[in-house]
Amino acid sequence: MTTPLHTPAVLVDDLRKSFFEEERGEVPAVDGISFEARPGEVFGLLGANGAGKTTTLRMLSTVLRPTSGSATVMGHDVVTESEKVRQSLGFYSASTALYPRLTARETLEFFARINGYPPSRVPARVDELVDRFGIREYEHGRVEKLSSGMKQKVSIARTIAHDPPVLIFDEPTVGLDVMNAIEMVKVISELKADGKAVLYSSHIMSEVEKLCDRIGILHRGRLLALGTLDELREATGEHYLEDIFVRFVTDESGAAGALPGAFGELESDAS
Repeated sequence: MTTPLHTPAVLVDDLRKSFFEEERGEVPAVDGISFEARPGEVFGLLGANGAGKTTTLRMLSTVLRPTSGSATVMGHDVVTESEKVRQSLGFYSASTALYPRLTARETLEFFARINGYPPSRVPARVDELVDRFGIREYEHGRVEKLSSGMKQKVSIARTIAHDPPVLIFDEPTVGLDVMNAIEMVKVISELKADGKAVLYSSHIMSEVEKLCDRIGILHRGRLLALGTLDELREATGEHYLEDIFVRFVTDESGAAGALPGAFGELESDAS
C-alpha cells in the first residue's frame, strides 16, 4: 500500500488528550498539536519523559481515544476507522511484548494474519522477514528461549509483518545495548528507503539528529517547534540539537513562536 509523496501518510490536527486526576481535575497530556508525516521520511517527536510523545502515538495507533481534534493514518480516521488504521501501521516500543510460547515463525505468521495480510501470501512474507532479519537458524525456537538480541529482531519483524505503510517507533532503543541500538537505527533507515512513513519518538538527541528528516519538539503536551534540523538551527542560532531543544523548552513563555522567527514559516510546513 503506497501513497503519493506529496500526500501525508499521517495527518494530525489540533489533537488533544486529557486525563482526570482527583487532586488536579482534567490534566492535559497532549494539548492541541498539529503535524503531518510523509511517505519516505522519518518524522521525529523529541521530548523529555512525560512530554506527551507516547500519548500522541497511542492515539494514532487507536489505543487511546482523543479528547478532541482529529488524526488520520493513510486517510483513515483514528476514531471512526480504527480497524483500517491498525492495518495501515506497525507499532514498536521497547516495552512491546511477545508471546513467549510461540516460536519466532509462529509470531510473524500470527501478526501478519491478524493485521489483514492476504492469507495466501503469509508464508512467503514470513520467509522474506526470516531472511531479512537473520532469524532462520532460530525460527522454530520459542520466543522465551531467545536472547534479547534475537527477541529484538523478532519484535521488529513482527511490527512490519503485514507490510504497513506507516511505522511507529516509540523510544525503541531504551534498554538496548550499543550493538542492538545500532541495528535498530539501521533498520529504520532501511524502512525509510522503502518509502515508509516512520514516526520516531525519542529523547536521545544523537539518534534524532542522525535519523529524522523533520523534528517536532514536544514539551508539556505542546508542539513548540517543527522543522528540519537546519530550519531549527536557523530559528535558534544554535547548532547542536541539544542546545536547540534547551532553547525552546526553557523559553519563559513556553509558546510556539516565542523565539524570533521560530515559527511563522516552520508551522506552515506542518499544515
